[in-house]
Amino acid sequence: MQNVSKRTILWIVPILILFIFWYMYKPTDGAEYIYYIKTQTSSSSPSLNYEDALNKTCENEEWIYFKTNNRQHVVEFKGVCPVDGQEKADINLQFIVEKDLSDFKVGAMLLKGEQQTPEKRDAFLNEVLSSQ
Repeated sequence: MQNVSKRTILWIVPILILFIFWYMYKPTDGAEYIYYIKTQTSSSSPSLNYEDALNKTCENEEWIYFKTNNRQHVVEFKGVCPVDGQEKADINLQFIVEKDLSDFKVGAMLLKGEQQTPEKRDAFLNEVLSSQ
């Protein structure tokens, strides 16, 4: 009977160790990164956050988190938005977030699947943030 309890303990200990490692290093769904970007404001419109501005301007909004091969944390906004006062088009706008959620920078913008220049990206963001 005593041998059975030792065997049980010998099985429980490795399972607990595996669980602890899984808990410490589990994949993140990125909710905290998405929330961080959604609540950020621009210096040109400090009263309006990115979520409100993009959701009011665009349709079919979707926020996605992923981590690149370089371990960068990226939040991507996908939606159908008007660009340059023209008809609406598919937009993918990426934000690169620091691991500790202390800062971010605006990354690439795709319009109909084609990467846009930083100037066009910034003009789009200024238009969205100032049109509210």
